[in-house]
Order: sequence, then C-alpha cells, then structure tokens
Amino acid sequence: MPTPRQPVFAPNGAVATSQPLAAAVGLAVLRRGGNAVDAALATAITLTVVQPGSNDIGGDLFAIVWDGQRLHGLNASGRSPAGLTRETVLAATGGRGAEPTAGHGGAQAAGPAMPARGWLPVTVPGAPAGWRDLHERFGRLPFAELFADAVGYAEYGFPVSPRVAASWARSVELHAELTGEEYAEWGRIFTVDGGRAPRAGERWRNPDAAGTLRRIAQTGAADFYTGRIAETLAGYAARTGGPLRGDDLAGHASTWVDPVRAGYRGHEVWELPPNGQGVAALLALNILDGVDLAALSPAERLHWQIEAVKLGFADAHAYVADPDRVHVPTAELLTREYAAARRALVTDSAGTPAPGDPARGGTVYLCAADAGGMMVSLIQSNYLGFGSYVVPPGLGFGLQNRGAGFSLDPAHPNVVAPGKRPFHTIIPGFLGRDGEPVGPFGVMGGHMQPQGHVQLVSATVDAGLDPQAALDRPRWYWHAGRSVLVEPGLAVDGSGREVVGSLRSRGHEVTVEPEASAFGYGQAIWRLPDGGYVAGSEPRADGCAVGY
Repeated sequence: MPTPRQPVFAPNGAVATSQPLAAAVGLAVLRRGGNAVDAALATAITLTVVQPGSNDIGGDLFAIVWDGQRLHGLNASGRSPAGLTRETVLAATGGRGAEPTAGHGGAQAAGPAMPARGWLPVTVPGAPAGWRDLHERFGRLPFAELFADAVGYAEYGFPVSPRVAASWARSVELHAELTGEEYAEWGRIFTVDGGRAPRAGERWRNPDAAGTLRRIAQTGAADFYTGRIAETLAGYAARTGGPLRGDDLAGHASTWVDPVRAGYRGHEVWELPPNGQGVAALLALNILDGVDLAALSPAERLHWQIEAVKLGFADAHAYVADPDRVHVPTAELLTREYAAARRALVTDSAGTPAPGDPARGGTVYLCAADAGGMMVSLIQSNYLGFGSYVVPPGLGFGLQNRGAGFSLDPAHPNVVAPGKRPFHTIIPGFLGRDGEPVGPFGVMGGHMQPQGHVQLVSATVDAGLDPQAALDRPRWYWHAGRSVLVEPGLAVDGSGREVVGSLRSRGHEVTVEPEASAFGYGQAIWRLPDGGYVAGSEPRADGCAVGY
C-alpha cells in the first residue's frame, strides 16, 4: 500500500500532478502572476517532457475550467484521418482486425479490435491546439512563456523519476517486439545506451522535442497543423504507410462544450459529454445517490459501488461515440428515472449487466487553482503507454493511438470511420455543492477513470475526507465480467472484518493486487470555506501537490 501523505493547505493557489518537476513549474507560473489556466498549461506542456510514457505532444487533451462564474469544457481530442475506414483496417490486418487486449479501455464488444500500435490507430493530435485554445480564452501570461521550463528540461535534461522509469522499462520491452520502419525513431529518441530505458535518477534529454515545443510556442501551434511540423508528419506517414495527411492536420479544431452533471447527496459532479466516458461515472453516481450507503457494511458498500460502475460502463460502451456523427443519448442516460430503473437491477449477487434502453426510460492528470478563484481540471494522454510507438524523425515526440478506442462492429455507433472522434477514456472531473464550486479532480488510468471518480467522490462526500485522505484510501478496480482487483488495504475493514470473503460470497471474483499502478493516479484541489485551498496528490505516483 502507498504511504499516506498530508494534505497541502494553501492561501493563494495550488497545483497537483503526477510528476514533481511539472508541479513546480505550475506553481512558479502562479507566483509570477499567471492564473490557473496559465499554470495548468505550463504544467501540461512540461509533463510531455518529464513523463513521456503517459502523455506527449502528439496526444489529446480535455479540460474543465471554472472561470469564477461558470464552468467551461474543452474537448481537444483529434479525429481519424480521412483515409481511415473500417475496410482499410480489415484489409491491413488480413480481414481479422487485432486481438482484443485488456488495455483497450474503450473496447465495446468481444471480437476483433482495432490495432493498438502503428499508424492505423493514430488520430490527429489535439493537445497543441488545446493548449492554444485554452490560452486564447483564459490565459494571462504570454503563450510562449509557458513553454520555457519544458523546453529547458528537453534541451538540457532532467533526472527521471522512479515511477516514470519503471513504466518506461516495460515500454522498451514492448517496443522490442515491434517491427517496421515506423517504429525505428522511437528507439533513437526514447532509449539510451543501445536500447534500454533511462533509470531512476538518470538524466535524460530530448533536444528534438525542445525544437518542436519552440515552434509550437512561437506560432501559437499553427506550425503543428499547417507548417513545418505538419509537413514532416504528413510526409513521414506517406513514406511509411500511414493514412494521416496534411489536410487531416489542417482541418483539426477543438470544441468548446458544456459539462454535464449528476447530483450526489447535495453535490454536483461535472464531467465532459461524449466522446469521453465521463457519463459512466455520472451514471454510477446517479444509481448510488438512491442508496443509503452509510447504513451498509463495508462489503455491502463496495458491492453496490462495483455494481453501479458495471451498469455505468455497460451504457457508456454501448452508446458513447462522436456526437458530431451519431446521436448519443446523454440527456436520457442521466435522468433520475433512468437511474432508478438501472438501480432496480442490482441484487445481492455480482452481475454482468447489459446496456439499458434510455429512450424508454501508460495518461496524466493535473489540476490548478489561483487566488482569483479560477480552477482548472485538465487531462492529456498518449493512450496505451507510449501510444502508437510512431515517432516522426526529427520531432522528438510520439503519436497517440486513440483510434484503438474505435469499434470494428459496423452496427456500433463508435465504428471506425473517416474524420471521426473515437470513444475516449480520459476524463477531467469537477465537484460542486449547491451551485458553488468545490474544485477540480481526476484519476487517470484508462478503464479505471470513471470508477476512480466514483471512489474519490464517495470518499469526499460520504466519508468527509480531505482530498489527500480520499486519494490515500485503498481502491478497487473492475474491468470485465465478475473480476475485481482490490488493494491490500481493502481486504479487511477498520474493525477487522474480512471484506474479500464477503465480496466473493456475492459472486465477485476478487484478487488482492499489490501493484499500485493498476488503480490509477489521481489529484484533487478543494476550495476552503474561509478562502484558499486544500490539495492532494496521488501517493501511488511520483508527483505532489504544491501551493503558496
């Protein structure tokens, strides 16, 4: 189990994320007059350098911003290339697709899946445009100034942190199994001494990424989508068999959206609407809001939470897709009447629920807050580890593999198609109460994210814990069927009662899992009643919460 930490209390502002150098960069921005969006962007940009296995310049971004008056949502996820169709995927894979993997957090059904590596799952990176769009609407400091520390770490190097080093080593092993010209540059950029990962404490540099970040900073990201970076990306794809073209990059645009909510015991939990999976968390919380969890034993509470999450995922995996291309019944899914109907399906035994009919009824996360009351919940990702493992020569960054979240089922709303956003796992969260903001939160980790949100909200609202204590709490993780992983701290409750046995008696197939990375990495900042903030950072990761 991770060692518990103390919360950070700060009178003026705070930043929390999974890598300490990035958190320090955000805090420095706040101290020199930047606002929470400036701090979040500087942190996010730095994370692409100091935690490259979890996010990169070639990834996607989602954010929720409280501007002091209302919430704004930004969907900065990219679309598939115009040349990517279900037929081209099947032709490239011999008509079979790929074998489904446990890492496909967006997989909606058994059977052939989208490939996870190489060019086929590459979608247009949305992060650089997301940085620009957030800054244009809310930023205070000059855009280029927010890149300074990231460029310095890329140019001159930094000591790799322990958790980053461990996941990096696993990624090197995976890369060794990949063949093809498109994977060659990854080894040059992301390995040292002839093919190994950098070790904890070892200094690592990426001067090519420094050059790319400078061009993004100087051009407001225009170079990434219509300039030299875009030309390099499109040219490399054409030479190595990728469908990405210059028109795909030039046509990219972020989307400002209104967050959607669920009520939970006098609080409001906000998520972004599809194509993200945030509705899974809201569906589960709507179900649990009608259950008196305080009257239940610890094992009964866990049973209800697990079953509610299963029901939320069943609907998310059935209906979530690109709302620009298909109708996603978000409003119908989030009605109280629908929640009541789904709640009635929960019994004393573990279930394997099907989706309902609402018509009838290695990612990084960070948060920041400033003295003026602005708060930011931001998440960005490559998707599975280093993403596609495709690195365009001379640019120093890898491309995401978000297209692996598409379905190959022609009848599914999330079926792969040209110019379409896939089912997305990364979701920022925001908590409110009685119409007033409490603060930003998130838990990264693919399929873990909605259930991490449910557990963090419950620990805050039901147990009254501060954000650090809520993050320190042992977690559980459900992926499919009746299989549930629990951390060792959940094996017995505070009174010494055996919890695992009770869950097993209800049909849950429980495994006690000591590996902390299975349970996601979270951050949270809550506003204090008398002003200032209290912040917490994931004890299972390298990062920290900092404030001033």
